[in-house]
Amino acid sequence: MIKEIVKQLEPLPPKSKLIIFGAGYSGQRIASVGRALGVKVLCSRREKGSTGADFIFNSDKEFSNEILEGATHVLSCIPPLLSGKDPVLSKLKTHLLNSKNLKWVGYLSTTGVYGDTQGRWVNEDTPPNPQQVRSIRRFSCEQEWLATKLPIQILRLPGIYGPKRSAFESLLNGTTKLIDKPGQVFSRIHVDDIAGAVFFLINLYSQGKNPSVVNIADDLPTNNLEVINYAAKLVQKSLPSTVPFEIAKKTMSPMALSFWQENRKVDNKLLCKTFGYSLIFPDFKSGLKNCFSHLKFN
Repeated sequence: MIKEIVKQLEPLPPKSKLIIFGAGYSGQRIASVGRALGVKVLCSRREKGSTGADFIFNSDKEFSNEILEGATHVLSCIPPLLSGKDPVLSKLKTHLLNSKNLKWVGYLSTTGVYGDTQGRWVNEDTPPNPQQVRSIRRFSCEQEWLATKLPIQILRLPGIYGPKRSAFESLLNGTTKLIDKPGQVFSRIHVDDIAGAVFFLINLYSQGKNPSVVNIADDLPTNNLEVINYAAKLVQKSLPSTVPFEIAKKTMSPMALSFWQENRKVDNKLLCKTFGYSLIFPDFKSGLKNCFSHLKFN
């Protein structure tokens, strides 16, 4: 799949160097695509020995700025501190501001900053109205990055899925719950499209097309029942009985409940129509087929 992503992207200039802070699920996929494009990519993790760690970055510990020497692009995937401050800026703001090579800085945020719109569409012009604590912190970090006047782009993401992180995992281990909340929808994005969109936007930025905020979402916000039912058909698994949300919420964790308390559809027209990014997985069905192809029994 890396080849398919790279095929639709323009290469970055020679000697490009991308630093990714927080090489988790999305960060590692972005790094893989970058390396396939011929970019020098270095990724951070919090602890030594972690998968994908080229260097250690921990906001609680000392950090050498040498890793940033020659960096042309920087991407932060690290969540906010409990204080609401951004950990990367807390440590490296002065160095980033003094960098002579920096062409683009990206911050992976969340569409949660839009808050609950009762199922209405949101786009980049929709005033943020974060209601969950984690979204309030994210929005605070967005504002912190934008205030630096760096060549910053805020990339707002909805629910992220992909191989080893989709509806199949709970189906196969027997923990799937079918929750019915009429009118509830969730927007999603496949991890490959996050990676593809990041490098697409980096190239656009170099051409002077540089919106400060971009939503990266697929074309089809959908309720969870449709997604789980489709996944179940692919793996030929029977499903448990549907549980009304009002009953299910009584045993939900605070984190799970917070997701169900917000309902919105995320518009991707700026990325896909105005700028012309072609989604690799435009909806949950195409994305789940990809995830299915990675399951071990295939």
